Amino acid sequence: MSGAPRAVFAVVLLGAGLVTGCGTGPGTQSQQDLLAGVTPAFSPQVGQAPAGTVLPLDAPATAVVVDPRTSTVAAALADPPQLLLTTLDTAAPDITAPDTTAPVPDVPVRRVPLPGPAADLVLAAEGGPLLVPVAAPGSLVRVPLDGGSPSRTDLDGAARGAVAMGGYTVVALGDRLAVLEESEQRRTIPGFADAVSLVPAGAKVAVLDRGRTAVSLVDPASGETGPALRAGNGAAHAVADRFGRLLVTDVRDGELLVFSGDPLLLRQRAPLPGAPYGLAYDGQRDLAWVTLTARNEVVGLHMGGGEPVVVHRFPTVHQPDAVAVDPVSGRVVIVSASGAGLQVIDPERVVR
Repeated sequence: MSGAPRAVFAVVLLGAGLVTGCGTGPGTQSQQDLLAGVTPAFSPQVGQAPAGTVLPLDAPATAVVVDPRTSTVAAALADPPQLLLTTLDTAAPDITAPDTTAPVPDVPVRRVPLPGPAADLVLAAEGGPLLVPVAAPGSLVRVPLDGGSPSRTDLDGAARGAVAMGGYTVVALGDRLAVLEESEQRRTIPGFADAVSLVPAGAKVAVLDRGRTAVSLVDPASGETGPALRAGNGAAHAVADRFGRLLVTDVRDGELLVFSGDPLLLRQRAPLPGAPYGLAYDGQRDLAWVTLTARNEVVGLHMGGGEPVVVHRFPTVHQPDAVAVDPVSGRVVIVSASGAGLQVIDPERVVR
């Protein structure tokens, strides 16, 4: 555990009758404001040295993911659009010191050119392939982690997110979802403003719609869509935990939201000052990792008890918009959207 004091959240339990759809009301923003887009807060200049090890990158990074089977780290770079793939051990050969921020020389990497900047990085399964939605030109790129050649499926819209489940690959195209079978688009599911994050939820897919700052459940087999439930005023990212709950960062209200059930119900609202944005979950340790872009920090929250509790807090690289975690080792990987590098933290070995 980090040296920061443990902070226990005041958690608000909400029944279904207290949360209704996506309409505006007192203290909420207008739909026009919401459609302007949810973005991370601008990060101040870094005050403390980033914890762990920092690998310099030659471009801003927009997304990151870790494959637990191969210990592969994949980071999406924006200019030129490409993937950088390496392993945790080569990216951070020594992470015992609290501020090992010297450049790591001669790190072996694999670079995969992309047709455009990656909107997200998603593992289709442990061991790969990696799903890479690309907004422009609208496409889904599949990248094998074993060094095989990538494949590409062209789509009729800007790909924002993706998920593979039950024989389907579902791609978020902003105002609609595309359901693919064996790389062929079979159906389209309309009715969204800006669908970006897709999360498996049993036989369904949980959809985070940033345009409406809402979540809903969709059956990819039938195309049936459940009612949209408001998710704060600035829903940014979503992941599932091992209890079947949906965790959502709300960058505008500074909260971590916890949903459960089918239909979805908002169960907890945990305050997180600092504009929470990036989100990852470690199912082995029941830890949700959230980046606070307004503070250049990442916090680890224990989710296994009755309420979320902050048990780790570390300084990060500048503009920490994306985070991933390796559930095998517990190591956390953060990338900078301003070009400050890729950071690896071992929470159990970094002593502050």
